[in-house]
Amino acid sequence: MRVSAAGEYEYAPLRIPADTSRAAAAQLMSMQADTGGWELARLQLHADGSRKIIMRRRMRLSYLPRPMI
Repeated sequence: MRVSAAGEYEYAPLRIPADTSRAAAAQLMSMQADTGGWELARLQLHADGSRKIIMRRRMRLSYLPRPMI
């Protein structure tokens, strides 16, 4: 996993497999927001059912953990 910085935010790309339910994916992103200060920047649903997610957070919160995927 790479975390890249651009301006005031740092970004972390995540990929959720196709066999993960929508509710489980939402719960996973909610946990990231609660524990690491991450928020959803972009979500792409691919034709095979997998999801590509870009999470972001302000740079001042960089001491918090990275996403757990």
